[in-house]
Amino acid sequence: MKFEALAPHLRLVSASAAPCEPNPESDVEDERLVARACSGELLAFELLYRRHAGFALSLAVRIQGSATDVEDIVHDAFLKASERIAELRDGSAFRSWLGSIVVRLVRTRLRRRRLLSSLGLASAEPVELDAIASPNADPESRVLLAQIYSLLQTLPADDRIAWTLRYVDHHRLEVVATLVACSLATAKRRIARAQRYLTDHFVPAFAGNAK
Repeated sequence: MKFEALAPHLRLVSASAAPCEPNPESDVEDERLVARACSGELLAFELLYRRHAGFALSLAVRIQGSATDVEDIVHDAFLKASERIAELRDGSAFRSWLGSIVVRLVRTRLRRRRLLSSLGLASAEPVELDAIASPNADPESRVLLAQIYSLLQTLPADDRIAWTLRYVDHHRLEVVATLVACSLATAKRRIARAQRYLTDHFVPAFAGNAK
């Protein structure tokens, strides 16, 4: 069973939790809201929060494989965004910019958790199927998701995040590179390493590529 077939069985936190692919209408509205927020209008930033909080929450959950601390992560992401919004030169890119902040915060948490686990100071974080699987997911899909996320936990955070963004959230490679703040070549290498590991340790039939 190829992992791509699991996409319909992944939970979306809300209707606004879709990937941060370009959407001309939404991007134009975001650009206006960012401009207003930069001028000090609090309501504008509140509207940005309402539009993108679901996306940020869903992104954090699917990268981690659990809902642990995700509300704190999203809160911190929007706090950082509000403090640095004047640095955002292209207001239409707010969604992907916010996504990159979420990714950095999750990466920090994953690295800290992995270090504590290696020192015997923390146990592996359990996969929360109810957080990542749609209520309509069949038993086979739920088992497959649990196994995949368990394997992902053993990977370095950078490889795990890049692969998840590519094959769970289905972002284009260019978007993955933007979200993880690395070159396209580096994103491809991280995804390929993770894919090789998962293929070797799981099901040979599920084999994506970094094209």
